[in-house]
Amino acid sequence: MARVAVVGGGIGGLGTALMLGRRGHTVTLFEQDARQAGEDPDQDFYHWNRPRVPQAVQPHSFLAPVRTVLRAETPEVYADLLARGAREYHDFDWFGEHPPHRDGDDELVTLRTRRIVLEATLTAAVRREPAVEVRRGVRVSGLAIEEGDPARVTGVRVGGETHLADLVVDAAGRRSPVPGWLVAAGCRPPVVDSHRTGIAYLSRWYRLRADGPRDPGVQNGSAAAFALAGVFPSDNDTFAVNVVLSTGDPTRGALTDPDVFEAVARRFPACAAWLDLDPEPQSAVLPRAGLDNRWPSLVDGDGPVATGLVNVGDSLMHTNPTLGHGAALALRTAQYLGAHADEVAADPTGYHAWTAENLRPVFDAQVAADRATERRLTEDAPPPDRRAAAVAACAFEDPVVMRARAQVRHLMRSAEEAYGSEEVDRHVTAWLDARPDFSPQLDGPTRDQWDALIPA
Repeated sequence: MARVAVVGGGIGGLGTALMLGRRGHTVTLFEQDARQAGEDPDQDFYHWNRPRVPQAVQPHSFLAPVRTVLRAETPEVYADLLARGAREYHDFDWFGEHPPHRDGDDELVTLRTRRIVLEATLTAAVRREPAVEVRRGVRVSGLAIEEGDPARVTGVRVGGETHLADLVVDAAGRRSPVPGWLVAAGCRPPVVDSHRTGIAYLSRWYRLRADGPRDPGVQNGSAAAFALAGVFPSDNDTFAVNVVLSTGDPTRGALTDPDVFEAVARRFPACAAWLDLDPEPQSAVLPRAGLDNRWPSLVDGDGPVATGLVNVGDSLMHTNPTLGHGAALALRTAQYLGAHADEVAADPTGYHAWTAENLRPVFDAQVAADRATERRLTEDAPPPDRRAAAVAACAFEDPVVMRARAQVRHLMRSAEEAYGSEEVDRHVTAWLDARPDFSPQLDGPTRDQWDALIPA
């Protein structure tokens, strides 16, 4: 059994500590924030200032791997997550009646909940785990490193002390100091692949009234030529409205005004249907920009830049959060690391190979998708592709196409595999043949309608 030091107590760090502890490894988790997610999700969610976790208050939809990993590894933790208000939504629920079952259909489930509910659930589980010690309010200041080719990380430095470990896990997030510590110690620098996106979004949280109506039963996304909008149903009668646009859009700043934001959101049918339920606003308008996709690899052409060290979560792969990959891949990685900790501690080469095979394709697909979205949100964007629009529309009428859409969304298959099958192609073609006049339609506002809502 390995002695493991985990740096960072977000979802990636908590999940990793939990998976390792369950397999008998001795784990010490270091988290510099003294506060932890507790039993009052509203207090933690709306009133906890977390500048190092700017995505914490933004809407989340947790993809299938979150549910799959927790059910497989820690079923009682998953049950606790549901007890705290997280809700399951199967992609086939849209149809009311599910089609005949196929292998894998059981996994096509989104967990609708705020991030804080998942954090609180994992925090409570880790606190109960006897093999895991959590040191909150403790800042790791560096790595203990033995010289070699490559060098070996033997622990972490905390204040004037060294905490020895067979394996150090960097779960410190997208601003992790670990790469800088490696370079300062004379190691080869990590290989960083970074892509800044030209996308920004703004969100606002609401709560349905106790005596009011619930889900209006509409698609949760709408689109204009220059903006996207959607609704994120969540836990305990909360939901978020989200608007996405180009970082260069001159009206972006005006949307932080709640009245302007809601007026604009109501121009999108999906958002209007939920706002017509007369919910109670719970937050200010929460902007988020500066989004990027970043892959800081701890292996280069000569092999690992150091042994005794791996990264997980956003330290390993940070993607623009609009597709919801972060928590899903963090827990999937934690599951792998928990099952292979001893061999990874001895030699991380296999771990790096696994991440390259299983995570890097998702990263590359996200980069391509963000470039397409950025082009699509600019004024001179080309018109939408007719067949691609048909696939999106057809999915909400045809379970075969919905299954392919869900498999891509939940990271079960690549878009090429899912949409490229003969069966899906046949169904989309038949759908188009029955609608010879189909052309991509945008249900959001025109630019003139949008601009009319923006104060001079």
